[in-house]
Amino acid sequence: MATGDQVARAFIDALWELEGNRNADPIVGTYADDADIGNVVSPRTFTGQDGARDFWSRYRANFGEMRSEFRNVFATEDRAALEWTTKGTSPEGHPVEYEGVSLLEIDPASGAITRFRAFFDPSKLGRQLQQD
Repeated sequence: MATGDQVARAFIDALWELEGNRNADPIVGTYADDADIGNVVSPRTFTGQDGARDFWSRYRANFGEMRSEFRNVFATEDRAALEWTTKGTSPEGHPVEYEGVSLLEIDPASGAITRFRAFFDPSKLGRQLQQD
């Protein structure tokens, strides 16, 4: 049985692996087979580990270099809230910086993430990614 704090820490480590090495396997492994995954810019919901791979691979493709730093991590047995700032570059090398909050719902028995949502200002991020 994993605690919410342990799952949040594993998620952060897996995200850093995705950001630094473009390796989605660790972050995909944090999700349940029937997980519900989305954010404020995606018109669709992604489902399960296949959906997590698709979601995170698409996300990572929007950036050149990147690194997220976590200001606050709040966790209970079955939920976690992560406040973060991500800094990096667009694929063309322009500076990018945005901040937001991610919410995780966790199955305490398995330690898997069952629901993920990320909230941030999509217009600010979009302007930075669309620079010439």
